[in-house]
Parts: sequence; structure tokens; C-alpha cells
Amino acid sequence: FFKTLGNKHLPKNVTSFCFVYFSLPSQCFRALCCKGPPPPRPEYDLVCIGLTGSGKTSLLSQLCSESPENIVSTTGADNIRKYWSRYYQGSQGVIFVLDSASSEDDLETARNELHSALQHPQLCTLPFLILANHQDKPAARSIQEIKKYFELEPLARGKRWILKPCSLDDMEAVKDSFSLLINLLEERDFEPSRM
Repeated sequence: FFKTLGNKHLPKNVTSFCFVYFSLPSQCFRALCCKGPPPPRPEYDLVCIGLTGSGKTSLLSQLCSESPENIVSTTGADNIRKYWSRYYQGSQGVIFVLDSASSEDDLETARNELHSALQHPQLCTLPFLILANHQDKPAARSIQEIKKYFELEPLARGKRWILKPCSLDDMEAVKDSFSLLINLLEERDFEPSRM
């Protein structure tokens, strides 16, 4: 073993450290080095919803460093919106992705779906992350326009929600948005009666 480190003369304490390292069980070694296993990271069950073409699959695949081919997309399946509620049970938070550059008709549909989700009995007490996607497109509406059009201030009063702009060109902003959602989820863990 020491030959692989070279022919340098090692101090006695390094030699004895190496001996202790290889001769003690891992629990004893962790105790000697003052290191234990890393604390478990909390996991949250989130539901991600949005209209077809809003960018759910693209955002999540980029965020998770997954190939889009490994994520089952529901593109072209607007008729499955009526089944969204089957996935709500057990969710601890909601991600709603909307296309900020969509047509007026699609924006109205997204508005209605978001209102339904905010008022759904299984979701109404959960924190929401609303991502206004496709901000890199010329027709994208600003966050203030979306907030006003979606009537978020009066509708979501008393609820915990975050509205953030995003695009695939700025994944750091998406990660920051998810960090804000995680902060809301952690607050909920420590203050269950807050809502």
C-alpha cells in the first residue's frame, strides 16, 4: 500500500492512521473522524400540471438531467385533464407550468385550470409554484400581466404560491424557483398549523 504513495518517508501518525483505517469497522472509523452518514434529504411528492405545450416535460427533463426520451410526455392528450385529480392524492406541493407566449384561448384555458387546481380540496392547502414558461419568446407576457390576467392576488389570498418566469435558456432561474418551493415545503414541515 505505501509503495503506491511513493517512497517518501511518512510520519508515524500517518502510518498509524492508515493502520487504524484499515483495521477498524466503518462505524468506529466514522466515530474517530467525527463524520457520520450525511443527514437524509427530505423528499416531497409534487404534482406537475399544465396544458399541452406548456413545457412540463422539457423543464423537468432539463432540471433532472434526464433525456426527454426517458420521460413519458402527455403531449397531444388534452383529454386527460379530467384525470389530473387522480394524481393529487398524497401530493405535498403543486407545480403549474403555463405557456406565457400562448394564444388568448390557451391562456384562458390555463387560467381556468389553475383556478380549479387552487380550489381543489386536495390541493387548496398546498404551496404552488407557478412557472410562466417560454419567457424567451417574443410574445411572452410579463409576470405582472400574468398575475393580473390570472387574478392571482384575490384568488390565492391566504394561500402560499410563487409565480416565476422561466425558459429552457435559463435553468438557473428554474432551479432558484424550485428552491423557493422547497423553502415553502420546509416551512410547512416545521409549522403545520400555519395554513
